[in-house]
Amino acid sequence: MDALERLEQAVFAGAKILPKVRASGIIREVTPSFYRVTGMSQFVKLGDRVGFDTRGRTQTGEVVRIDEAGVTVKPFDGRIEAGVGTRAYRLGRMGLSPQPNWKGRVINALGEPVDGLGALMPGSLSVPDDAEPPAAMTRARVSKPLKTGVRAVDLFTPLCEGQRIGIFAGSGVGKSTLLSMLARCEGFDTIVVALVGERGREVREFLEGPIEANRAKSVIVVSTGDESPMMRRQAPKTALSVAEYFRDLGDSVFLIVDSVTRFAHAARDVALAAGEPAVARGYTPSVFSDLPRLLERAGPGEEGKGSITGVFSVLIDGDDHNDPVADSIRGTLDGHIVLDRAIADQGRYPAISVLGSISRLADHVWTPEQKELVRRLRTLIARYEDTRDLRLMGGYHAGNDQELDQAVVIVPKIYEALRQDPSMQASTDAFGELAQLLRS
Repeated sequence: MDALERLEQAVFAGAKILPKVRASGIIREVTPSFYRVTGMSQFVKLGDRVGFDTRGRTQTGEVVRIDEAGVTVKPFDGRIEAGVGTRAYRLGRMGLSPQPNWKGRVINALGEPVDGLGALMPGSLSVPDDAEPPAAMTRARVSKPLKTGVRAVDLFTPLCEGQRIGIFAGSGVGKSTLLSMLARCEGFDTIVVALVGERGREVREFLEGPIEANRAKSVIVVSTGDESPMMRRQAPKTALSVAEYFRDLGDSVFLIVDSVTRFAHAARDVALAAGEPAVARGYTPSVFSDLPRLLERAGPGEEGKGSITGVFSVLIDGDDHNDPVADSIRGTLDGHIVLDRAIADQGRYPAISVLGSISRLADHVWTPEQKELVRRLRTLIARYEDTRDLRLMGGYHAGNDQELDQAVVIVPKIYEALRQDPSMQASTDAFGELAQLLRS
């Protein structure tokens, strides 16, 4: 045995007894929103987690910028507790290990239980929080109709399993109430809900209200409004990872994210801390690449696997539906349901604007007769709304316009038929119920 072989054996033998070494650095700058750490630039990548030992506990953060002088770390905890000189160390990539017994549990954005029911048992498979969506040519096609039980949706914006649709609304227009009605939807193997930036009191109201009947097959991811931007940015990713796990098991998964806008706000905060410039109403360029990357993860899986039917709520800032975030989301999804404040002011709930809402997969649900009926109903509603001011001024006289006469008689009955609230029984045959209400 020559000297080189003896040296090689000695190195391998020593490697078995030496303690593991982890990359670390020192905090050199502390701001209200991030840390600057030196000494780690060569050992970390964007998205890696970093730990700090402070006040007897470990805080974690994520690397959001790397340069030669150091790295910028955005903490998951909303409180900045580490000081200058604190040692920081690399923890690796964020990952989850779901398994079927996670159903019925409530977790935070990091996959930790927050329901007081004990620890979560990890599964044997670790899934990334930023997985790539299935390749376009391997995805199954979407065609199976879905009944939501909400009459206005099933009539005018019907959904299919594997579809992704957005609910666009300003604050206080009934967005969360409509989501709670959709959460009662039957026919899914698994339900995953991400409550992003919600009020703390609404979490238990949601769990013990609309989702209670399906709680045993649901996984709830919660990040309330008082948590850090990192947690609010992470919550939808965690929810998608859990949904993808069950999808790959062959489950039909129903995903609700409330709301994607708060995810965009959190992503903007993180990007600004990383030094990105603002380009559109304060939003950074990375926000408009993060949104489609997140939304594309929902939808049909590969052939032979399950699907993720996604319902994403979009909070319209200032009731401006041309907001850049709303525009980006609307162009990515397979349809949108618009809630109108004027309709809510009239006391009609859900305040769905029939004329402003669309489902791009409706043709897979409607029969030719139903499609023609919906087209005719939309025409009557448009005529009724276009002449509202004329009728209020007394300029309408019955008998001069047959189509308008028909709209004046029928449209108020349609509006009455579309009224529905969470306490009412879910619709089972929307077209049959509409016909019965019109006859009565």
